[in-house]
Amino acid sequence: MKRIFIQLMLIVVAFSGFAQKKEAKAPDNWFNLDPKKDKINGIGTERAYKELLKNKKSNTVVVAVIDGGTDIYHEDLKDIIWINEDEIPNNGIDDDHNGYIDDIHGWNFIGGHNPDSNVKEDTYELTRLYAHLNALYGKMDKSKVSPQKKTEYEKYERVKKVYEEEKDRYTKGLHRISEIAKGVETVLTKIGKQEPTVGEVENFKPTNDREEKGRAALLSALTKSIKLDMTNVKPDISFIITMNALTQTGTADSCQKMLHSFIDYYSKYLNYHLNTDFDTRKTVVMDNYEKINDISYGNNNVKGPSAGHGSHVAGIIAAMRNNNIGIKGVADNVRIMVLRVVPDGDERDKDVANAIRYAADNGAKVINMSFGKAWSWNKKAVDEAAKYASDKDVLLVHAAGNDNKDLEKFYNYPSDQFEGTEDVIPNWIEVGASSWLKGKLIPASFSNYGMETVDLFAPGVDIYSTVPDTNKYDSYDGTSMASPVTAGAAALIRSYYPRLTASQVKEILMKSVTPVKGKVKMPGKKDKVKMKMLCKTGGIVNVYNALTLAEKYK
Repeated sequence: MKRIFIQLMLIVVAFSGFAQKKEAKAPDNWFNLDPKKDKINGIGTERAYKELLKNKKSNTVVVAVIDGGTDIYHEDLKDIIWINEDEIPNNGIDDDHNGYIDDIHGWNFIGGHNPDSNVKEDTYELTRLYAHLNALYGKMDKSKVSPQKKTEYEKYERVKKVYEEEKDRYTKGLHRISEIAKGVETVLTKIGKQEPTVGEVENFKPTNDREEKGRAALLSALTKSIKLDMTNVKPDISFIITMNALTQTGTADSCQKMLHSFIDYYSKYLNYHLNTDFDTRKTVVMDNYEKINDISYGNNNVKGPSAGHGSHVAGIIAAMRNNNIGIKGVADNVRIMVLRVVPDGDERDKDVANAIRYAADNGAKVINMSFGKAWSWNKKAVDEAAKYASDKDVLLVHAAGNDNKDLEKFYNYPSDQFEGTEDVIPNWIEVGASSWLKGKLIPASFSNYGMETVDLFAPGVDIYSTVPDTNKYDSYDGTSMASPVTAGAAALIRSYYPRLTASQVKEILMKSVTPVKGKVKMPGKKDKVKMKMLCKTGGIVNVYNALTLAEKYK
C-alpha cells in the first residue's frame, strides 16, 4: 500500500497532468532515444533498429502483461495482441483443454462467470489479513494464545496496528477535507458570488473555524499560493497537502472540484480499500479462495472496466512501430498476452500465481508485472508459480514500486526472494524508474530502490503510451512504466537471438546498462549517493548495448 502522501498526489496528477514537479517537458519518444547519439537517458531503441537490426530476421515473442486489463482493439495494439490459435472463439468449449473456456487473448482472473461481471474496486491485502486474523484472535485473551499460535498472533498485532492507523488516518482525512469543502461553500454563499475576487475573499470575516478553512482554501486557489492565518487553523497532513494541491487550480470552481476529488478519494478508501465487509470474491468472482490450485473461475473479458494502466504498459512494450500512428513500442515482433488480475485495490496472490502459470504454460517468454503491495496473503503460492515459470525459461520483470522506499528495509510483493529463505528466483528482474533529466535528477523522485533488491533502472517518468478508449494516448509516471520498458528490451533480445535463455538475457541486460556517473539524489530524500547504492548494476537499461553484447554471447 502506498503512503498517503503518494496517493494524495496522484489526485493532483489526475487534475493537473503532472505526477511530480517537472523542470522541462520530456522529449518525444524519449525512452527509446540513445544516451550517446541523442544525449537523452533513453535505452537506445531507435539507434539499435537503425544500426544493429536492419535487415535482420526476428522471431515472434509472446509477452504476458499481468495487469488490470488491456484495450485489445486500440489502433496501436490490435495487431500485436496474442491469439490462442488452439481455441475456437466463443463456442463455450475449452478446445485446447488448458482449463480455460474461450481464452482467445488471455484470461481475466478477477471476473465472474459472466463476461460482463468484473471486479473494479477491491480491498487492500492489509484489510483482508486484518479481517481474517481479527476473526481468529480479535476476542482472544493474549495470555490464552497457545505456543503454536504465538507467531500468528504476533502477526495479527502488527496487522491490527497498521490497519487501525490507516483507518483512522483516512477517517480523519475525510472529515478534514469535508469541513474545508463545506467552508468554501459557506464563504461563497455569504459573499454572494461563485467566482469572487481575491480582494473579496480577503475582506471576508470568518465567524467560525469552518469558514476560516474555507477562506484559506479559496485564497490558496485564487492566488496560487498558500496564504494562511494559522491562528484558528489546526492543520494536519491532509490539510497541508490539500492546500498545496489547491494552489494549482486558480478559480473557485476548480477549487471546489479539487476538494470533491479528495473527498471521493478518501471515501473510496473507506468504502472499498479499508472496508472489511467488502468482499468481491463472494459477490463477483465466486470462487473458493482457499483452494489455491483451483482455476475454474474468471472469464475471457481481458479488458475489464479499467484498462488504462494495462493498455499503457502494453503500448510501451510493443505498440506498432511501422503504422505511422501513435507511438513506437520497444519491441517490433511481439504478441501481448493479456492477463487481468489487478483491480483498483490490491491484487490477490492466488490470481497472480495462476496468471504466471497460465503465461508459462501458453507460450510466454517474458512476463511483465507492473504491480505491487506491502502485504502478502500467500507468498508461497506466488513464489512457486514464479519458480515454475523461471524453470520453463520465462523471464519475469517486476516494477519496484513508487513509494521512494529502500526495499532492503520494506517489503514490496511479489518479490524474487523465497519466503523464509535467502534463495531467489533466478530469472527475475526488479526495475526502478529513471527520468530523462541529467545529473542528480536521474532517479525518479518516487521510485523505490535497493542496493541488492533492485537490479537496474529504466525510463519511467512522463512516458507517452496507449490508453483506452477510442485510440487515445497519455503520459504516465511510475516504475509501472519502467518495467515494460525493460520487458520490451528483453523481448527484443529474445526475438532476434532466440538461442539465448532467459537467464542469459537477464545477464546481458545487467551487464550492458548505461552506468550513471557521479552522485544522484536518493528518491524522496536530500541525500546524494552513487547509483550503485540504489540498484545492483548502478545503471539504466540500454538495449543498444544489450543487443551488441547478445551478438557475441555464447
